[in-house]
Amino acid sequence: MLKRTIYIGNPAYLKYKDLRLEILDAISKEVKGSVPIEDIAIVVLDSYQITISHQVINALQENNVAILSCNEQHLPLGLMLPLAGHVEHSERLKVQINVSEPLRKQLWKQTVESKISQQMLLLKKLKKNFSPMEEYLASVKSGDTSNMEGVAAKYYWEQLFDDFTRDRYGDAPNNLLNFGYAVLRSIVARAIVSSGMHPTLGIFHRNKYNAYCLADDVMEPYRPYVDEVVYHIMENSEIGTSESLSKENKAQILQIATRDVLILQKTRPLMVAVSTTTSSLYQCFLGEQRVIRYPTIY
Repeated sequence: MLKRTIYIGNPAYLKYKDLRLEILDAISKEVKGSVPIEDIAIVVLDSYQITISHQVINALQENNVAILSCNEQHLPLGLMLPLAGHVEHSERLKVQINVSEPLRKQLWKQTVESKISQQMLLLKKLKKNFSPMEEYLASVKSGDTSNMEGVAAKYYWEQLFDDFTRDRYGDAPNNLLNFGYAVLRSIVARAIVSSGMHPTLGIFHRNKYNAYCLADDVMEPYRPYVDEVVYHIMENSEIGTSESLSKENKAQILQIATRDVLILQKTRPLMVAVSTTTSSLYQCFLGEQRVIRYPTIY
């Protein structure tokens, strides 16, 4: 069964009852909604007036639910995951730690190639000029030592949005992209934990201050799915300020978890495809497989 993403943007009290997450009005304590916890994948908390009990947190963690908390700008700030999401966690962590440098470089090459391919396919789908992306894709080396990822990204953003500069703190479409990437990161981090690996130990990203290096690696080819949603939001509205991060736009972006993607020549919800990717990554770590399974935009 496909897991659900629960977004809570109003004052609320979250209660655990009969294996379900109950959402109560913060003042009247009237029950506004109830969801079986085993059906939940991600809970997004986007109000400073949400009260959540320790019992709820424990129940969510026991079911490998990612808890995403947002800041005053309504952008995801913190991510909570269980320490161990797989029965072989200790064994798999040892395998992950001992991955050789040549293998890391090969896996990063595959990841960059997949990301550039996804960007190229999105430009093609949106009837933009994608021709230079073919050359960038063919030029990726082991470890991406020539930084084709950055070269391709520069061209990609120029084609996707007019007069656009990518900024972690800017107005639309940056704030929409940042929200979407943070949700995507939580989806990927959750899948990594479910596959028995640790999201901190990346194959390319190694910033000592980053607790989600591997999630940032694996999510790269999935970013264009967020880009596509944000592109259509921008095309169908006249927004241009931070007000663009409305509940309606957030709801659209949160749907990426369940949108259909093509992976292994089959259509699967993105959340399922990410699990396929992380599972194949671990098989590569073991030496049982040579290729990471990434999706294809269609």
